[in-house]
Amino acid sequence: MSANRSASGLVYALLSAATFGGSGPLGKSLLEAGWSPGATVGTRIGLAAAVMLVPTLLVMRGHWSRLRQGLGIMAAYGTVAVALCQFCYFNAVARMSPPVALMLEYLAPIVIVGWLWLRSRRRPGLLTIAGTVVAMFGLVLVLNLFSATRVDPIGVLWGVGAAACLAVYFVLSAKADGVLPPFAMVGGGMVFGAGAIGVLALVGVLPLSATFGSVRLWGTETSWLVPILGITLVAAVAAYSLGIVAAQRLGPKVASFVSLTEVLFSVLASWLFIGDVPAPIQALGGALIVAGVVLVRVDELRAPLAEPSLEDAGPEPLPTRSA
Repeated sequence: MSANRSASGLVYALLSAATFGGSGPLGKSLLEAGWSPGATVGTRIGLAAAVMLVPTLLVMRGHWSRLRQGLGIMAAYGTVAVALCQFCYFNAVARMSPPVALMLEYLAPIVIVGWLWLRSRRRPGLLTIAGTVVAMFGLVLVLNLFSATRVDPIGVLWGVGAAACLAVYFVLSAKADGVLPPFAMVGGGMVFGAGAIGVLALVGVLPLSATFGSVRLWGTETSWLVPILGITLVAAVAAYSLGIVAAQRLGPKVASFVSLTEVLFSVLASWLFIGDVPAPIQALGGALIVAGVVLVRVDELRAPLAEPSLEDAGPEPLPTRSA
């Protein structure tokens, strides 16, 4: 890997994390203005699918024979890893600070470790166990359980649901490696995700409500189109596309570490956009969650082939995110 290619890959990975980090604060401004989580997610995914449709069709030229093999994975990816993951995340954001909701979602690697442990019946390495303990303690701090502030249990459940969906994302991304072009996987997933949201809305399972007045961003009133375009073009289309390029230039292992900076960008975006930042103890908890995930990841990379690791679920997933 050339130095220039590695340096540009790092820039792409940081830009991807930064653009993803803005989705929570921008989405929260819509939720506070009267948008339902379903309408927020449906609009974001639907517009992203429309924007990515033509480029996806162009990418698939010459690869249509592979579509039959990967159609099931693409459908599951769009329904669970894109639509359901974002729906859970924005429901969590409606009840807590966006960075706190994102910290909960970042428990996904720990969920994967537990799933692999149950499936293989082999005890993880010491670093993995240590990382899990550190992340769980970080979760206690993120939820601020030692304070008198009431914890919203529904918000916590939505955040854990987002983590579970994100874990599914990693597994499905691994299975899709070599089956479909990455951009086609994302673009097709957006189409399936938008379809899933539409079906749920039509049958009345998913209530949709939206207002088309002003929202509050940067301490002032602005049009509802601003956060909609932001979470669609910046925090979805650009974020996913930048993440794919980063993974190609850095390799998924390095890019996945860089993607952890999304938590930091989410804190910064929440402060700039809506003046909402976690308490210092919650920020410490978020740092511990990230540290725990890093320990788990290091143990995975050090593990001999005979031991269970995330590679048991397939090739390395791309580090792009669904929130």
